[in-house]
Amino acid sequence: MSRRPAATQPLRDLARLRHVRDRIDREYAQPLDVEALARGAYMSAGHLSRQFRLAYGESPYSYLMTRRIERAMALLRQGDWSVTDICFAVGCSSLGTFSSRFTELVGVPPSVYRRQAAQATAGMPACVAKQVTRPVRNREAPVPTHT
Repeated sequence: MSRRPAATQPLRDLARLRHVRDRIDREYAQPLDVEALARGAYMSAGHLSRQFRLAYGESPYSYLMTRRIERAMALLRQGDWSVTDICFAVGCSSLGTFSSRFTELVGVPPSVYRRQAAQATAGMPACVAKQVTRPVRNREAPVPTHT
């Protein structure tokens, strides 16, 4: 029985991490957790979390929530659904967690974002609006100043 060189392990892990990231991108609205993602990548949850953070600069959960918030932002810009409906449509099961994370990433609550985005992106193609309104990760949303 021959073993592969140890140098191939990081490449296999990187391929698995890409698979996990792609799965999150595709299935963000599904009930995903780190345990399930790790099982799908044949890793322990701890190893997946450490390696994902090393490769992408944030935890798998943070990446998942960012994807959900990005999708929620697009739905809020369309203005057709309630904030509660959007929360559940993007895979969040708690309106409180959704609103807190949204505010953390975007800098304003979802209802305020809806009003501001409608004005800021009026007449802008959807692909451009998506890029300029992309949320900032890792608690870097600008703090609103009060005048």
